Amino acid sequence: MPRILIGVTGSVATIKLTELTKTIHDLIAEAEIRIVLTHHALHFTPGIDESILAYTDEDEWALWKQRGDPVLHIELAKWAEYLLIAPLDANTLAKIAGGLCDNMLTCVLRAWPQARRNNVLLAPAMNTVMWDSPITSRQIALIKELFCYHFVDPISKQLVCGDTGMGAMAEPKTIAKELAKLICINKS
Repeated sequence: MPRILIGVTGSVATIKLTELTKTIHDLIAEAEIRIVLTHHALHFTPGIDESILAYTDEDEWALWKQRGDPVLHIELAKWAEYLLIAPLDANTLAKIAGGLCDNMLTCVLRAWPQARRNNVLLAPAMNTVMWDSPITSRQIALIKELFCYHFVDPISKQLVCGDTGMGAMAEPKTIAKELAKLICINKS
């Protein structure tokens, strides 16, 4: 039973979270899923399946009271076998490339065991102008070089803002298939 942690960031593509988790469950039926939402992801979250544990930054601070108490981002990094960040907004992409960890999701990624680096899948989602920025391709190249994380490239379509072009998060079915492939490769 693969343990999958889904990180969700502040992109409007977060509205596809329910569809994404359902698609993952349909494709990887035995998967156990937990979710970490950034503060900005909460703005777009449509509601989460109550059978899935979901965490925010507030949960991390509420859990820890004194020395010896569990540190949630460490516990989640130990629990999960796979980390999917979908959608990965431009802000979090920049944080990963720069080594910043100022929220629970980026702390989980920073605490991610080196032995499981190739079990991380990132699905960027941002406006076309942001996707086309030269810094975006440099950040992705740096992340691939340093960490060997896998990416599911965005697609071109009409974005929620009305612009048309590359940058929309890949379809949940595509992301789920890539995650299933990753799991299959690691079982071999």
